[in-house]
Amino acid sequence: MTDLQAWLAAAGPAVGVDPAEIPSGLVLDLARDVAHGVVRPGAPVTAYLLGLAVGRGADPSVAAARLSELALSWPAEPPIP
Repeated sequence: MTDLQAWLAAAGPAVGVDPAEIPSGLVLDLARDVAHGVVRPGAPVTAYLLGLAVGRGADPSVAAARLSELALSWPAEPPIP
């Protein structure tokens, strides 16, 4: 068991989530895309955003794909509003 698997085995049940339901690879891939394509601190916040979207009924794979696509297409110098 990896450190991540051990953590999820303890953390999931602590908040009422079966560790088997945690798509860790999907979340890690999304976090990588945001950290490298947008800004590093955006990775955990985007993971939280994904969780909110899924909690509201979004399909995890579809939502993560949309967010990754956005992150990968993010301009190096985002426009200033």
